[in-house]
Amino acid sequence: MNEEETRKAIMPPLGIVEPHAPLLRVPSDEQLLYKIMSAENLLRSIASSYIHFNRVDSYTDFAGADPHDGKQLPRDEEANARAKFERAPDYSAANYYDQSRARTYACCFSTENSDFIWKNYANNSDKGKICVVLAFGSLRATLNQTLAPGNAGLEYNGMRCHQIFSINYGMVEYVDRATHQANAPHLPNPIVYTYLKDKRKFADEKELRISLSTFGTGQFALKDGRMMQFPPSLHLAFDYRAAMADSTIQEILYGPNSDADFLKAEFHKLGISTKEGHPT
Repeated sequence: MNEEETRKAIMPPLGIVEPHAPLLRVPSDEQLLYKIMSAENLLRSIASSYIHFNRVDSYTDFAGADPHDGKQLPRDEEANARAKFERAPDYSAANYYDQSRARTYACCFSTENSDFIWKNYANNSDKGKICVVLAFGSLRATLNQTLAPGNAGLEYNGMRCHQIFSINYGMVEYVDRATHQANAPHLPNPIVYTYLKDKRKFADEKELRISLSTFGTGQFALKDGRMMQFPPSLHLAFDYRAAMADSTIQEILYGPNSDADFLKAEFHKLGISTKEGHPT
């Protein structure tokens, strides 16, 4: 590492469980969550025991994706760009929010089993789509235990690293992106932008979001001196069979155009029972 890289490298802060809960609207433990997935993606997730998270600035690869996910609001941009750090006068709050966004990941659920989610998600699958129904309180407890200090590590390109991601849960707030302002009277925590979406386009999602995020300034150095990069997606360990056994997963529904014979056979191999289900 050269002198400039050494100066910018920092010791990564360890991840925290729900540090921003007071800033977010968290539903009751009894709330059911609905996750629409392609059959292929669900089978891969069960076999490899993970929940898939996308970096919030990378939602551009499917119809209806939100390219502004987690982004500063238009009315906030000018003031954010003017606000500078005392010890880094060339680095603005806008830079900080952009870098935080590029280090924030989300997994999205709906709080309603609606026609909207069945129509708009997990399309273009050869084997059809699936809805996983989960109990929020149990899911939250499971993931918080997984990421509790001392329980988790981060694997990066085959290396074991400190666990740097904090987990948060909250209902998305749907606003008019063109007119809403979040940085008055004070600059917001970056997590606020992660949980804002345009109501004209996305209000029907009724989204509960789980986010993984880390410190938005500086660079994270690996032991070999290289700087950590943040990939477009990451996987969080999750045991689906255990979740079914303890009723974190309440049921699995499959859509009317799914390959029922294939799905029944594959789920049977995994010891999982399903039933046909689709909102009418």
